[in-house]
Amino acid sequence: MSSARITGYGHGHAQAFSPMRRALTRRTLGRLAGAALLARPDAARAGLVLRVADQKGGAKSLMQAAGVLDGLPYALEWSLFAGAPMLLAALNAGAVDLGQIGDAPLSFAIAGGNRMRVIAAHRSDPGITALVVGRTSSIQTVADLRGRSVATLHGQTGHYLTLAALQRAGLGFDAVRFVFMPPAAAHVALVAGSVDSWASWGPYTAQAELVDGAREIVNGRGLMSGLSYVVASPQAVAGKRTALADFLARLARAQAWSRSHEGAYVSAWAAEIGLPVDVAAAVVARSIAQPAPLDDAVVAAQQRVADFMAESGMLPAPQRVAGAFELGFG
Repeated sequence: MSSARITGYGHGHAQAFSPMRRALTRRTLGRLAGAALLARPDAARAGLVLRVADQKGGAKSLMQAAGVLDGLPYALEWSLFAGAPMLLAALNAGAVDLGQIGDAPLSFAIAGGNRMRVIAAHRSDPGITALVVGRTSSIQTVADLRGRSVATLHGQTGHYLTLAALQRAGLGFDAVRFVFMPPAAAHVALVAGSVDSWASWGPYTAQAELVDGAREIVNGRGLMSGLSYVVASPQAVAGKRTALADFLARLARAQAWSRSHEGAYVSAWAAEIGLPVDVAAAVVARSIAQPAPLDDAVVAAQQRVADFMAESGMLPAPQRVAGAFELGFG
């Protein structure tokens, strides 16, 4: 069996990557990470420890369900984060070695000076991100959103989707009123009717549709890249390259397993998250990913994401993303 421990950072759902996250100092994050290692001194003494940042229902639950963590030549430390901004802050502070993030958070991290390196890319159904309205809403199309409110997280996938959908519909980026709030609050606001719509991803919108009768107005297909990334600290890339490559290979095997054992993965995911199986099935059907070659085509796709984020005002200025990629990592 693998040697692993799981810890948690933060609570609630993280907001966008911003200077406020600087409150997560190197000292604080390092102390938390150090406490996790001291809790397993046997693993630390045994040799190499790979510290993996994760989100609930993420890589850990997938890899455990797929049975790919046996016989590890290193110890694993799993740390749970509420969202990409806090995960990236921990990575930048050296408290973790690697983690997975989406394309919009990656561009924010690059713009914010995060020193992480992109070591792998994955592609999944962009339809996992969607904008929904309440069951009795009169809104039927994106055009109907003009002058209405959209609850979402600033700088995250729902924000990106909404702006991209407005552009495709010929509306200005200021056509809607954004209300930035975490998913739990957005869910309550939508059900109560205090916001007109909600843009989010995966379990949140699926649960709203299946449990509350919310209706989907638009999703990310044709508007979003579907790309997500594994990012690592420069120190881990330099000192733990073999372990990182092994972890990526195991993650790829787990993703292949999930595609051929979707029912088993749905059951495991539902148990991990604590959601009904029908909600889990809807999420898993869209979230199963497969590796994408880390090449110039992926860099170009991410550059298009960054260009749109600058055009729409999500980023303050254009940026070049190529410097963050470790092409041909292995």
